Amino acid sequence: MNTIRNIFLGGIAIITLNSCANDESITLYRGKVKFETISISSKLAGRINKIYVEEGQEVKKGDTLAFIDIPEVNAKMTQANGAIRSAQGQLDMAFNGATKEQLNQIDGQLNSGRAQLDFAKQSFNRMRAMYQDSLISQQQFDEVKMKLDMAKAQVDALDAKRSEAINGARLEQINQAKGQLDRAMGAKEEVISASNEKYLTAPTDMSVETISLKEGELLSPGFTLFNGYKKSRVYFRFTVPESKVNNFEVGKPLTLINPYTKAEIKAKIVAIKQLAQYADITSTAPLYELSESIYELKVVPVAVYKEQTFYANATILIKE
Repeated sequence: MNTIRNIFLGGIAIITLNSCANDESITLYRGKVKFETISISSKLAGRINKIYVEEGQEVKKGDTLAFIDIPEVNAKMTQANGAIRSAQGQLDMAFNGATKEQLNQIDGQLNSGRAQLDFAKQSFNRMRAMYQDSLISQQQFDEVKMKLDMAKAQVDALDAKRSEAINGARLEQINQAKGQLDRAMGAKEEVISASNEKYLTAPTDMSVETISLKEGELLSPGFTLFNGYKKSRVYFRFTVPESKVNNFEVGKPLTLINPYTKAEIKAKIVAIKQLAQYADITSTAPLYELSESIYELKVVPVAVYKEQTFYANATILIKE
């Protein structure tokens, strides 16, 4: 009985060994399918009003992904329009000069100033005669003279103001009014740009992989709402130890194999770089010494393979 059992177990062992010997040896060069990633965020803060896509959905360039409610935009637009009207009015006034009502107001001030000047002259003449007869002090005479000088200065200023109103504004005032108008127009353009940010659109054909927030949640400036893959920009990532990296060089052509469909892909190496010590190893059989440095191979297809479908992080092999 023991002899029969030993023969039976030995047969099983032989069959197992033969089976293992017939298995295809595991290649060191196993990598992953990758796509160029795209992150989409908003320049302004707002509340997510509507999301039009779902994770995993394919979208075209220009498709609307989400609508962001930014209530401050309407208020800022009203302010910008008001600033433009005010600046335009200042510029028109600078070019056209003062209105009839403004001239009448200046004339009234000028007539009042001239009346004060006449009174100051009469007072000065009387006080000067009294001063010559030693009836008033030097201080009293100086006070009357000062009032006369002030009245003259006021009339001169009003005359200059009236002339400026008739002849139009100076060049400096016109340039100042133009600057205010340009500033107001710039503020409006900024508001229009912010208004366009209400709609987040796809910058290129892509697949939406992750959506970070939900409808009703607040979106802060610069926060990534959508992450996606540009399916037309596929590449393959391999990690190799330093003992094997000399087998490769930038520009070297490679043949890749899909381990499941056995389809072959012509590709080439476009970059080789060393990875940090904490980098992840994409190879499913990392047969390397722990003390070895690890390098990344970035490989791209040399032709478009429309008949093949690539999936992110799927396994790909280098044909040896």
